[in-house]
Amino acid sequence: MQLTIWTYEGPPHVGAMRVATAMEGVHYVLHAPQGDTYADLLFTMIERRGKRPPVTYTTFQARDLGKDTADLFQSATRDAYARFRPQAMLVGASCTAELIQDDPAGMAQAMGLPCPVIPLELPSYQRKENWGAAETFYQLVRTLADPTVTPAPRKGRAPRANLLGPTALGFRHRDDVIEITRLLGLLGIDVNVTAPLGATPADLARLGDADFNICLYPEIADTACRWLEKSFGQKAVRTVPIGHGATRAFIAEVAALAGVDAETALDTSNLPWWSRSVDSTYLTGKRVFIFGDATHAIAAARVARDELGFEVVGIGCYNREFARDLRDAAKLYGLEPLITDDYLEVEEAMAALQPELVLGTQMERHIAKRLRIPCAVISAPVHVQDFPARYSPQMGFEGANVLFDTWVHPLVMGLEEHLLTMFRDDFEFSDASGASHLGHGGSAPVDPVATQPEQVPLPVIGNGEWSADAERELMKIPFFVRGKARRNTEKFAAEQGLASITLDTLYDAKAHYAR
Repeated sequence: MQLTIWTYEGPPHVGAMRVATAMEGVHYVLHAPQGDTYADLLFTMIERRGKRPPVTYTTFQARDLGKDTADLFQSATRDAYARFRPQAMLVGASCTAELIQDDPAGMAQAMGLPCPVIPLELPSYQRKENWGAAETFYQLVRTLADPTVTPAPRKGRAPRANLLGPTALGFRHRDDVIEITRLLGLLGIDVNVTAPLGATPADLARLGDADFNICLYPEIADTACRWLEKSFGQKAVRTVPIGHGATRAFIAEVAALAGVDAETALDTSNLPWWSRSVDSTYLTGKRVFIFGDATHAIAAARVARDELGFEVVGIGCYNREFARDLRDAAKLYGLEPLITDDYLEVEEAMAALQPELVLGTQMERHIAKRLRIPCAVISAPVHVQDFPARYSPQMGFEGANVLFDTWVHPLVMGLEEHLLTMFRDDFEFSDASGASHLGHGGSAPVDPVATQPEQVPLPVIGNGEWSADAERELMKIPFFVRGKARRNTEKFAAEQGLASITLDTLYDAKAHYAR
């Protein structure tokens, strides 16, 4: 753990809360100090859930450390069962409580509660949120899945699949489940259990009733899928259906396992049409930087290059457990991947590369705004605006439409912003003038450079200082190539040994690189 302003993942007990909150009939008793109850806000404020998470905190205080905190934990556990009557309970400690070594698992098992109690050993100082969610789901599946339940003979029934991995606080998980369930329905495949999202302990008991599993989110479900394959003989579909091509590959893999016709799933994506259209040529070759969890970053890179014609100039992830998968993907683009959970390293990479588009998390959205680079969010961590009330999946054919909209629009709408900037000297478009449909309140024209939002300086390749005229002319260049123009001009000035960059230097550099 480290002290930081931003963090890509919380401690592992937050991952356990995501699983517990996603399910029904499960309660989590967390041995934690008073301040750790902040995690409730993640679900009620950011995800906008209508009820607080099913979590009971012991909330010990400093004065309790001189007493028997073990007794405090047992009382909280006993009270939680009496109040909520869950079908199963999770027990564990937060990062702070881990230091006092009270052993919540042993204490809960010794209490003899009349429901399954699943102890969670989540090393807070070595692991993080996604790992905590995966370990919690795995322990639930391993404890509750009934080994005597097996699929009925296939004759006379539809094939059945389990959808595994969606959780609370997941990026578009709710909508992804709806979209994939719809796709499976078109193929004639029934969903046996969706878990953790919406599942009960009784649902987990009948996981073995499915013919195969679909691992929607490897960060959460990979460990459980491997255990089910080993213990129940259930094969797992591992193609993540993010993007048009991946969705078609997913359908083919599912159809082969289920023994159904893949053509019954109608292709409703507009993305292939746009990629073949004249309009797409305006954005072909745009330089894209991608960062997020490994699954979404790998999928985004494939869509960006193969379906939208962008150039992937940087790719990275923050969850080291999937670093090998990301490294393998980065080789396809001839890149050295950025694997870090330090947002300052990500900011440095973005500033150096100056891409035309960033695909990342809410962290990258903030960084890109400072660098004045268009950005679309593709991965958790996310903020409240990325939990829309509308239907907005990332997976399936409809998900491909959503990607098409959310990735292309920042680039296209940027042209409008550029035109407004170009004509800012015009009396009609001056910042001092009111909107045309509201009448004019005009005053003197405004300097377009002076009215630009505060911008983080780009890395200077040479030592040249920009004159006011040159800086003003640079601002007339469209924002999505402005970084490249600045870099080229500074490189040209350094090669020519120029101490300052004037308007003539800018024009000379343009002519030099146009040859």
